[in-house]
Amino acid sequence: MNEGKLQWHSAFYATFRIELEDETNKVQIETEHLLGKKPMQIDLLVIKKQPDQKIEKNIGKIFRTHNIIEYKSPGDYLSINDFYKVYGYTCFYQADTEKVFEINPQELTITFVTNHYPKKMLKHIRKLRGITAIKRDSGIYELIGDSIPMQVIVIKELSKKQNYWLQSLRNNLQSGGEIRELLERYEEKKDNLNYQAVMDVLTRANWTKMEEERIMCEALRELFAEDLKEAQETGEKLGFQEGKHRVALNLSRMGMAAEDIAKAVEMQLSIVQEWIQAAEPAK
Repeated sequence: MNEGKLQWHSAFYATFRIELEDETNKVQIETEHLLGKKPMQIDLLVIKKQPDQKIEKNIGKIFRTHNIIEYKSPGDYLSINDFYKVYGYTCFYQADTEKVFEINPQELTITFVTNHYPKKMLKHIRKLRGITAIKRDSGIYELIGDSIPMQVIVIKELSKKQNYWLQSLRNNLQSGGEIRELLERYEEKKDNLNYQAVMDVLTRANWTKMEEERIMCEALRELFAEDLKEAQETGEKLGFQEGKHRVALNLSRMGMAAEDIAKAVEMQLSIVQEWIQAAEPAK
């Protein structure tokens, strides 16, 4: 799959809406907000509906009334030029109004969202502008020392508990537990357009691992079904355990490592238990 053609920004917009879905009554979100008549645009603009309302979500605690968001896809990085570009866009946004001082500069914030910790950029602004990065939460760094509140969000460092979908916006998801959990969570939200947009990009960006997971699950189901059926038919009292042992042996012969075999077997325990219950005669 060609990552360059993936609509990472579309998935990011949808993910950001997911992250703030409990705050939708407090903000309006505009994607690719145009600045003036020239092709300058902000990736994401979050405007609080009521300036005095606090945003509880960790990624939005810094938010004031007008919040400019810059997003970098997994194959990109946050550069020194990006810092000045977004800072300039923010100033332009403040000035591009019908009335003078229509937007109070004190009601602006800037958020940079990236997959990679921007070491060079942060070193530059610390040395040249006296702006330091302070870690406030997992993956969230507040930039201290400027009149405009700013923060850097490093996607891969975010908490799965607090920012599950945003931290999943990567092209290096791992087959096994990580992708399986993603699919399980998506199953509950699959009718939601935002979740659909995110999964579309994640599936294409992680196609090889997704295919590995699908093939492994199908192979395991077949192995368990055949081995457990044979164990039941031979009248073994411990058909469940016998089936596990036979599947583990088959996976070992396929060259799978012991640790992966254990995970694969445990992954299918619920399926096995359901099979046994279905196979037992009704009482």
